[in-house]
Parts: sequence; C-alpha cells; structure tokens
Amino acid sequence: MEGKVGLCIVYKNYNYGSILQSYATLLRLEELGIEYEIIRYNPVKNVRFYLKALPRLLNKDMAYSKMRSLKKKIGLKMHPTFAENEKLRRKKFQEFITEQFTSFSKEIKSYQVLCEYAKDYDAVLVGSDQLWLPAGLATKFYNLMFVPSEVKKIAYAASFGISKIPFYQKKRTKEYLSRIEYISVREHSGQHIIEELTGRNVPVIVDPTLAISKKVWDMHVADEKLVNEEYIFCYFLGGDNLYCRKEAEKLREKTGLKIVTLRHMDEYVEADEKFGDYALYQVGPKEFVNLIRNATYICTDSFHGSVFSIIYHKQFLAFERYKASSGNSRNSRLDSLFQQLGIERRYKQDVYEEMILPINYDLVEKNLSVLRCEAEVYLNHALGIAENKND
Repeated sequence: MEGKVGLCIVYKNYNYGSILQSYATLLRLEELGIEYEIIRYNPVKNVRFYLKALPRLLNKDMAYSKMRSLKKKIGLKMHPTFAENEKLRRKKFQEFITEQFTSFSKEIKSYQVLCEYAKDYDAVLVGSDQLWLPAGLATKFYNLMFVPSEVKKIAYAASFGISKIPFYQKKRTKEYLSRIEYISVREHSGQHIIEELTGRNVPVIVDPTLAISKKVWDMHVADEKLVNEEYIFCYFLGGDNLYCRKEAEKLREKTGLKIVTLRHMDEYVEADEKFGDYALYQVGPKEFVNLIRNATYICTDSFHGSVFSIIYHKQFLAFERYKASSGNSRNSRLDSLFQQLGIERRYKQDVYEEMILPINYDLVEKNLSVLRCEAEVYLNHALGIAENKND
C-alpha cells in the first residue's frame, strides 16, 4: 500500500494491555513499511455531548465501567498515599506513550471534521482490544462509521468484549459491520456474532501482542530486573474476586516466595492494601513486561497478563475475573486464547499443584507459529501488500 493508513487505536488509556496491543500494532505496520498516523479524535465535551451520551449509561457494561472508575476516584480522594503513587504510575505510562507513539493526525474536535479528514486516507484500520463494546456504539469512531464508503476499512483482531450483542443494538451493529470490507476478530464469540448478524464468516486471529514473537519483544523491551529475588507476580484487575488473592497467598506459603503485585489498577480495592509483599507503582508498559519476564510464577485474571506469560513461557494461572453468568463477563477472551493454543490454564482446586504442572510450550509455539502466519496473511491481504507484490 502506497498511501497513508489512519489508525483508530487506544493510545491514552493507562492500561497495560491496551497500550501494549496498540504498540504491537504499530510495530507490525512498521515492519511492513506502512505509512500511518494515529487519528486524534477528541470531541468537544459540551452540553450536547453529554446529553447524547446519557443513553449509554443504560448500557450495563458502561454502568459497570463507570462504577469502577468512580470507586477509583473515591479511593484517590480518600487515600493521599495512593494518589501520590498513582501519579508515579501514570508518569511511567506517559513516558512510554510519548516515546513510542509519535505519528499523529491533527487534533480533531468534531464528528463532521472527522468525516472530512478520513477522505484523505487510503485505508482506516481499527485495532484490537475491546473497542467494539456495545457501550461505545454511539461514538461512531471505533466502528468506523465516520469513514466514507470509498475508503478501505479494516478491523485487525477486533473484539466486542462480550459474547452477545444487546437486542436493541443488533440493527446498528449489523450496519457498521456490513460497511467494513476486511474484518478479523480476536475471539470465537465475535466470529459467531458477525455470522449471526451479517452471514459473513470472518477469521479469528491472535491479539497483536501475540502476533509478535518473543524475539521481537526482546528487541523493543530491554530486560531489566525490578526485583532482585525470585517472586510470584500477581496482576489482578477484578476487585470482587478476592479468592484470587487468597489462593496466591497459599502459593506463597507453599513456595516461600514473595508476592509482587500492582494495586488498584481499574478500581480501588481496599483488600489490596494488605495484599502482597512488594507493591510497585513506578511501572509503565515496559516495566510490566519485565515483571512477567523475570517472575517465577504468575497469578492473573488479565487477558494480557496471560498473553505475556505465554510469550515468556511462564508457569501461570489465569483466574476467572467474571462469573460465567455475569452480564459483564468477558471470559470468552481467555477461552478463545487457550483453545487456539491447545492448552488449559484455569485454576480448579490446588493452586500449587496446578501452578507447577508443566505447560507444553513446544505445542504452544507450534500453534503460535501457525496463528502468527494466519495473522500476517490476513493483514497483508487487507492492506493490499500481496496484490502490490504481484503487480
């Protein structure tokens, strides 16, 4: 592709998985020699904006997200020490973002200007992660509704984040899916949603972070030890599943290893104040990768915590963050991941026995090799690289 690609990716979120999958997308495009720019769409938040956003609060997922955000804001106000530590963490995130995310469009503050601006791209690509959550439908951004029909639209390992679309959004979801010429999804549940709504059979490909090999990650994230002893790394995002913390403490008793943890990521969790032997805050995306790279064992309820554990061939347990019956459940991400790799890493009964059970990483790498090839073929085809080579 000779023209410029506009990117709809997450680049401001202080979440390790979100930033690292966006970074991985950039690395992949740079490897392919694609000229790109990240679309900076920051609509003016006036009274009209908030009035239009009111219906989103009726969405269960949005309400859940707002509730967690509110918990964190209250935690920051009630606990000055946490507020200071959170500033340290955000500073590390910002350092990484400033260093690695450098190619941007001009700042766009209205939807009308966004629609006009998109006409100058040869293609617009929406990245991975949960950018198609039902709560974001009305923004018309990550679903590429702003992109004119004559500009190619590409979804790279997109994720709905849920297994079912609310009935009242099916029509509009079908509308935007039907406009996107090239779609790949990250989970089988997303594949089923698209087939149900449009009749299209789209490919399931791996998350951008997994599409890149350990060798490439090592090239871009230098090895640095943040803890000078063996440790159990605990990375929990869920605040309600406190049993994960208790099981990790059992593992500490069995192994004699200290627990290194990252507290209060998505929300303030009171119980975390007493959890872990080392609670680190000066941890940006690179430091996050290194905490996994150098850990002896890993306990997590995070998708990307699991992904990087797999990349670095770690002994890890992936706990379920949501009850299967929960309307906010996003367990399908891990279900698809483990199914694709041919492994099963869910906690069942004995945390120590399950943790030390060897993972067949030979099989994992064999499967990953195929999956990475499929992701490469998809992206090359969507970007028109294969066609250009044959000209």
